Amino acid sequence: MADTTGNPTDTEAPSGIDKNSPRTSSWKHIGPGIVVAATGVGAGDLVATLIAGSNFGYTLLWAAIVGCLVKISLAEAAGRWHLSTGRTLFDGWASLGRWTTYFFAVYAVVWGFVYGAAAMSSSALPLQALFPDVMDLEWWGIACGLVGLVFVWFNKYAVFEKVMTVLVGVMFVVTVYLAVRVTPNLPDALAGLLPVLPDEKDSVLNTLGLIGGVGGTITLAAYGYWVNAKGWTDTGWMKVMRLDNRVAYATTGIFVVAMLFVGAELLHSANVAIATGDKGLVQLSDILAAEYGGATAKFFLIGFFATSFTSLIGVWHGVSLMFADFVARYRTRSEARGAEVASGERERSWPFRAYLLWLTFPPIVLLFQGQPFRLVILYGVLGAAFLPFLAGTLLWLLNSSRTPSQWRNGLLSNGMLALAGLLFLVLCVKQIWDQPWSEFF
Repeated sequence: MADTTGNPTDTEAPSGIDKNSPRTSSWKHIGPGIVVAATGVGAGDLVATLIAGSNFGYTLLWAAIVGCLVKISLAEAAGRWHLSTGRTLFDGWASLGRWTTYFFAVYAVVWGFVYGAAAMSSSALPLQALFPDVMDLEWWGIACGLVGLVFVWFNKYAVFEKVMTVLVGVMFVVTVYLAVRVTPNLPDALAGLLPVLPDEKDSVLNTLGLIGGVGGTITLAAYGYWVNAKGWTDTGWMKVMRLDNRVAYATTGIFVVAMLFVGAELLHSANVAIATGDKGLVQLSDILAAEYGGATAKFFLIGFFATSFTSLIGVWHGVSLMFADFVARYRTRSEARGAEVASGERERSWPFRAYLLWLTFPPIVLLFQGQPFRLVILYGVLGAAFLPFLAGTLLWLLNSSRTPSQWRNGLLSNGMLALAGLLFLVLCVKQIWDQPWSEFF
């Protein structure tokens, strides 16, 4: 419906214009891209980029940028499927065979259980550092999970998008401020745009890991659902979606490049190492406090919290939306349409809320008892397998009769998706190979 000013909403075409006619690519429509950028860039991505900067200086700047381009192709393909067919991505997967249903069901259960604990812990770390005497890390984690649950449960996409936009603004200001504060060496940074590998052992795998780790896993698949939730359900929104997607990964690029600058200048030049994982960011705050004062360190911790909490509520919303669509498609055996996502029907459904509860309450056990060894291995394997699965199925769907001919892949799209699939397959094999399988059985 139209709003009270008489202007059409995102879901309504102006009177007399076909609903599938192209909308003007306007910045006022930007939204799902901000959400996917905020959700995809978690604390782990920032730490990986920091470590790359601390180990190799600016040498792998080009790899961080390539990572953004690879993710642009995946998110654009997911969005194009939703808009060109009017069907959801899970509906497309289901058309490829039952194996996709089995994979997603196992993935959603195992991945969601472990990720829930990881997201709550990551959001809790900066809060505990900011308020060390208030309560223990586990209770901060529970508080973050419950706030995320309540927020997503009682708010629809429009409010969710606005809050994510504010938090992205905080992330943007903090990361850019830090990049400027450390005074980057611009000639060296420009030299880092040349595709050169570091002269180190396993440099190829480290480089591929940086490319593959820039911004998002299942959130790339959730992008099409957020596009629909915004009210974009037909090909008239294709140009808008593509602009939105480019903004998403330009924003992601700024985040990771800024953190690589910090790693290169603050850590590499002083030969300082930080821990892997989220605790590396807490360690960085101590280094910032010593170098620039307590105010800068606290400012950074606020940005750290914004980064972690956007990933938490983004997954709470986006993956719950996908799970609700999965259940609806499985129960009815009929086509799952993007219009149903746009209507808000999925967000009001019991599967959406059941998965929200699954992400929040069972993982609390892991906060207190540690993560079960075998479950962590399965989590790592499933997580590594998801992006090859996404790239491969998108190649299949967008080159078949399931997609209208004018919206099928061209040479560039096929090349980028094939590159993404190969990249993530290599990383998947490495992840599986590195697991301590002898201790699993």
